[in-house]
Amino acid sequence: MSDPTANSTTPHLLDLPPLTAARFARIEDKVAALIRTRCDVVTMQGEALLPLEACIRSAVRPGSTALNIITGPYGETFGGWLRSCGAEVVTISAPFTGAVDPQKVADVLRQHPAIDFVSLVHAEAATGNTNPVAEIGSVVREHGALLMLDAVASVGAEPLLTDEWGVDLCVIGGQKAIAGPAGVSLASISARAWERIGANEQAPRRSYLSLLDWKERWIEGGRTALPHAPAQLEMLALEQAVDRIDAEGLDSVITRHRAATAAARAGVRALGGLTPYVVRDEDAAPAATTLRAPEGGDAREIVAAALAMDATVPLQAATGTLTKEMIRVNHYGRAADRSVVTASLLALAGGLRALGVSVDVEAAAVAAGEAWDAVIAC
Repeated sequence: MSDPTANSTTPHLLDLPPLTAARFARIEDKVAALIRTRCDVVTMQGEALLPLEACIRSAVRPGSTALNIITGPYGETFGGWLRSCGAEVVTISAPFTGAVDPQKVADVLRQHPAIDFVSLVHAEAATGNTNPVAEIGSVVREHGALLMLDAVASVGAEPLLTDEWGVDLCVIGGQKAIAGPAGVSLASISARAWERIGANEQAPRRSYLSLLDWKERWIEGGRTALPHAPAQLEMLALEQAVDRIDAEGLDSVITRHRAATAAARAGVRALGGLTPYVVRDEDAAPAATTLRAPEGGDAREIVAAALAMDATVPLQAATGTLTKEMIRVNHYGRAADRSVVTASLLALAGGLRALGVSVDVEAAAVAAGEAWDAVIAC
């Protein structure tokens, strides 16, 4: 029988000293600096859907009116949570091929003065689009509503100025551009949001979804005693991921993601057979590039053929109603790399050729390289 202690990595993972409250608080502070906030940060031991639901159920009271902006599948999820809280939900649905227009948000807010909560996704990795949060935040703040932002796919990939943009509830996860763990996520909470949550009699208490429990037991206690056993491995991995971004420089990390998007989009346009799903370059999310399959083609077949050429590339077909028409190139985190984008284009070319689609591999490689260099040079 093999010795269970023979694996040299075991002591590094299982025999760590306990994570102290002081270390936990320092990690929170590092994340707060990353997302440019001086507000309270609550760390939740789970994937980012946990704090997203917690924010909605804490801040939205029965009988209120909420505006839900949908530019992808996560926005659709938020609508269900808002309704289950007893809110009347006003919806703005933008095409998944682009971003929401801030003027449309302003118009809807004027038409519905009772709106006191707005939910928005910054960047949708699932659909490859990103929204102009600074402009939307301005009109939401002028209206007086709270703004909740899902920044899971944008943090580390593009600028995220939480306080400057007037974001009251900003939720991030570590598994995409930060290149960290998926099992821990965080929400920054403004003083305005805390006031609203404290006044909501339906806000979760003594619950895994309770932000108020965290506030009372952790923040108001001076962050000196953890209210539960922390997810130690995930917290340490998150700290290392944030430290690695700090070492590289946040601006450099953002530039890598911008270059990956530009290269992927330029390469695909030159390749032939596929087209960018998000029409305008300025609406394209830096974390992932979505592509439209050829007329009559099936994205799942193209991805399968591409992965048969190179199983290491970050390609996948979309899910749900888009599964047949959309391909995703997930160039976030360490995959925001020139070689990864090039390999993805080559695999797509091989997959398309295997299905009888004519492509120009050389033109794609040249276009991608030129686009990458142009972004890096700026």
